[in-house]
Amino acid sequence: MTQTYPVRPGRRYPPGASISDKGINFSLYSRHATGATLLLYAPDADAPFQVVALDPVANRSFFSWHVEVVDLPPGTRYTWRLDGPWDPQGHGWLYDPRAELLDPWARALDVSHWDRAKRCGQGPKPGDSIRGVVLADPYDWEGDAPLPMPSQDMVIYELHVGGFTRHPSAGVAHPGSFKGVVEKIDHLQRLGITHVELMPVMAFDPQDVPPATGAAGLTNFWGYSTHGFFAPHPGFCTGEPTEHRREFRDMVKALHRAGIGVLLDVVFNHTAEGGQGGPAIHFKGLGNETFYMLDAADRSRYLDFTGCGNTVNANHPFVARYIIDCLEYWVREMHVDGFRFDLASALARDAHGVPMEHPPVLWGIELSDVLAGTKIIAEAWDAAGLYHVGSFPGYRWMEWNGRYRDNLRAAVRGDPGQVAELATRIAGSSDLYQGNLRHPINSINFVTCHDGFTLADLVSCERKHNEANREGNRDGCDHNLSWNCGAEGDTDDAVILALRRRQARNFLTILMLSQGIPMLTAGDELLRTADGNNNTWCQDNPTGWLDWSLATQNADMVRFTAGLIALRKRHRSLRRRHFLGHDDVRWQALDGGPPGWDDAKCRELAFTLRGRTADEPPLHVLMNFGPRARTCLLPEPPGERQWAIAVDTGAAPPRDLIAPADQRTIGARRWRLGAHSVLVLEGAAAQPADSSRLLTGPGSTRR
Repeated sequence: MTQTYPVRPGRRYPPGASISDKGINFSLYSRHATGATLLLYAPDADAPFQVVALDPVANRSFFSWHVEVVDLPPGTRYTWRLDGPWDPQGHGWLYDPRAELLDPWARALDVSHWDRAKRCGQGPKPGDSIRGVVLADPYDWEGDAPLPMPSQDMVIYELHVGGFTRHPSAGVAHPGSFKGVVEKIDHLQRLGITHVELMPVMAFDPQDVPPATGAAGLTNFWGYSTHGFFAPHPGFCTGEPTEHRREFRDMVKALHRAGIGVLLDVVFNHTAEGGQGGPAIHFKGLGNETFYMLDAADRSRYLDFTGCGNTVNANHPFVARYIIDCLEYWVREMHVDGFRFDLASALARDAHGVPMEHPPVLWGIELSDVLAGTKIIAEAWDAAGLYHVGSFPGYRWMEWNGRYRDNLRAAVRGDPGQVAELATRIAGSSDLYQGNLRHPINSINFVTCHDGFTLADLVSCERKHNEANREGNRDGCDHNLSWNCGAEGDTDDAVILALRRRQARNFLTILMLSQGIPMLTAGDELLRTADGNNNTWCQDNPTGWLDWSLATQNADMVRFTAGLIALRKRHRSLRRRHFLGHDDVRWQALDGGPPGWDDAKCRELAFTLRGRTADEPPLHVLMNFGPRARTCLLPEPPGERQWAIAVDTGAAPPRDLIAPADQRTIGARRWRLGAHSVLVLEGAAAQPADSSRLLTGPGSTRR
């Protein structure tokens, strides 16, 4: 491309590159810049074909620099250079006229010339930046729109787009991509999940790793290193940058057609630019003092409440508007159904890092008209100790309930004295939410997530095994509340292996029986292992990928998980928007007596849950977390019903989960519940009774 194009003054709104009547309008915010230059590139070109120096009078309005390039074709790549003061310590200004900068509003990116190590080590060079891509790609949504769904009906499935289908066993035509997710929709439908929660899909920097990690050939796999907040990640796309937005939209449309909503894990607490040693990609070079929290004593230093080198100054008016505009774009233009906010408590801090009672950005998200029907989920803590579980600012926000995870892990592994809190967690965590007028639907319940052990490793490892990350096994959490069931890691012991599967079933069963919104981690239904690595952030290899051969090897677990979700869906009593009333649930011990709320040694709990309508059968749930079998006294079922086994985690498949059509009623009041087992009974019409375990049951397993 050798042609040059006429230019006009342009306009300051909207920011980024947008189609105008005559061509493409470019606009960029930079309050203290004294000069701006737009560089235009042909695809794959090393040097720009046109360099446009902006006039400080004609091409500047308030804090925005703008220019219209007449007849410029879509697909053109572009970067910015800004001149201005250099005063890191006094004002935090980092203007460098040598550095080409990415437009933070770019809708698609070309990363073919980016080398993070060179930019950091050698300084900026001509043509070395990530480039924005001019788009003009009309899209036919064919009537698609974000999916409306009551929050209490949600079942979330957290997945990594790359890791979901990159393993050769996935058997897809487009591994590790948005298209690959589409090819696996049938698996998601068989499970019965309602929403996928995609780990970061906004463009991120895979090269953002410590030197030792990078030297080992590892990359930033998870993607919590965003630089292109309006652009799909190029690594998850198969075509040219001009096609990236279409590929993402195609995935969303296909998931919606399957009745599955799309939630995005978004990272607004920090960026890929890192701290003092990190590269200037965009914000550092156009408004470092605006976009980041800086040390008041020395503004060359970044305040780090995220553990990633910098913290976004999210409650600055302009930055808050940027974040909200970005979210509204992904809803309006990309049809996503919600967001999970990484380290969301960092967004509640002011410019000095002090927690705010009413953070403008969080309330702005909550009260946005565009986001009114959008699910908003907070990881309600940050890396510097601010913990908001149960008290996150706002009312509509859902929260990853870390208290739920920790208590359930402790109870299921057999820690005594956990049942009183466990009952509270199963009932929707009223201690966290009811007092401030919130509901069970504010609680995202989970046993595992991307950050930590997989479910299989949770029942196989008591310590992390992160040596492959090249950080001396120092990374990752040490507080895992896990139990290996008798041997660390791999074992051939059939008794231990059976107990591990039973424990995995216990976790999933209680999760699906709990009030609130359940979240599964992709691959847990396959019993995927990461070989004990509880921090696979840099493992873009089989350690971090789903091995789909496990879907056949562990087909019983896939069936069990799908059956639990179906059980939840057929019982409205498990999907309450509001907290349980006194008559809705009855708690008891396994022998029918009062529950051991104050018993420090108690490791058992039972409850009866009434149906919400006359047609909905009641449930009776018995949980034995101890190492010995227990004889249980069953309550009288209401009306003309009898109890029938729906779930028995101590039974061998396929009797571990029984569909309603195959259930047989129990003809007695006493039942033998095996060690480390959960039994779920449904009230059913009278049928031939099953007395096979009135006196005997699985042998006890000692820890």
